[in-house]
Amino acid sequence: MDKYDVIIVGSGPAGMGAAFTLRKQSASLKILILDKSQVSTGGMRNDCKMNFTYPIGFPCEYWQEDDANKYLDRMIDFLKPHMLPKAKIEIYQKRAERLGCSLLDIRQTHLGTDGGLILIKSLLEKLEELHVDLGLGEEMLDIDKDKHTITTTKRTISYKEILIAPGRHGFLFLQNIMNSIGVGFVDNIVDIGFRIETRIEHYPIVHDYYDPKFYFPDKVRTFCTNSGNAHVVKERYITKSGESWYSLNGHAYSAEAGHDNGLVNFAILKTVKLTAPLASGQLYAENLGLSASLLGGGKPIMQRVGDFRLGSRSKEETFNNDLYDFEPSLRSCCPGDISLACPAKILRAIWKAMKNLDTIVPGILHPSTIMYYPEIKLYANKPSYLDDNFKVADGIHFAGDGAGTSRGITGAWASGIRAAEGMLAGL
Repeated sequence: MDKYDVIIVGSGPAGMGAAFTLRKQSASLKILILDKSQVSTGGMRNDCKMNFTYPIGFPCEYWQEDDANKYLDRMIDFLKPHMLPKAKIEIYQKRAERLGCSLLDIRQTHLGTDGGLILIKSLLEKLEELHVDLGLGEEMLDIDKDKHTITTTKRTISYKEILIAPGRHGFLFLQNIMNSIGVGFVDNIVDIGFRIETRIEHYPIVHDYYDPKFYFPDKVRTFCTNSGNAHVVKERYITKSGESWYSLNGHAYSAEAGHDNGLVNFAILKTVKLTAPLASGQLYAENLGLSASLLGGGKPIMQRVGDFRLGSRSKEETFNNDLYDFEPSLRSCCPGDISLACPAKILRAIWKAMKNLDTIVPGILHPSTIMYYPEIKLYANKPSYLDDNFKVADGIHFAGDGAGTSRGITGAWASGIRAAEGMLAGL
């Protein structure tokens, strides 16, 4: 049986943050990182935007501002990011405030999907130089918390401390682990909304602020803006019963790539909290995703704003060269009527926010703008943590978006550092 001091499950930013912290504190620890994928996964593979201002990426129930800033400073010292310039922020902020909305001023860096892959390669090389073992393509199947062993698709491994750090795609996996080791949790919060795509001239704020963070009434916000060589992409999810559905996401290549398609996309999401009765946000989201898939013939739905405002479904011929003057970057969606799939309360709140946004940044409601549905964020697991280092049982810690300790790359990396500090205390 292979033996390690520390096993880290998940090679995304939470896992990497933990691994570098552990190695910095001890050169002798035997450390293994596992990932079921053949490549390192996590948010750095998808556009690689990083936000370095609290509270973006930091769930407030787990993080105080001073504490988050301490970890952000450590990340900046390690990654040495180039912060993007911003301009005219005060103008947009004043417009937002007059409508009861807000625009956060965030320190950001953007590497793009191609730049993110370069960063991942560099980080993996550093980990290998530091003699951290990498088990890519090796999936953890279950855990015996009494024997301190895990079973993977290749072997049984013993550990002294283990960090389980899946991203959003590991949401269901983590729930199965929590059920097997008796960790209580709730997953009653989920973000539901659209991926918006339009020409950059209809959303010119991105020339001044790469990823603007707008907050609107009714718990609606913008999230994950991509511009330049920007593309909408599908992410496939599988339910417990084996059914599949798709959520949308977005990415862009780095500015240096020189292949500008002139488009911008971003998410606009409403946070839904299910409290009475307390219900699973994951199951609710899955049902919405399956419903959209049914109406879209197994595909997500896309609708032009012009058709939506007329109360008409979008059709294939809607995507023409008249007012609707650009091709969707994701053609493998079904033109349709999102109002048949999106719950009315969510749709009303998001449409109200989009009208406010069009007042703040005139142009976003151009008839050609595309609304893709659904974009759903499944990272609302809320385990019963035993301490501030995200310990859930003897020798077991969680971290990352799938564990609810973060919402994005920087928050995940910070939560990995914090979990590593707790593991060091147990070694």
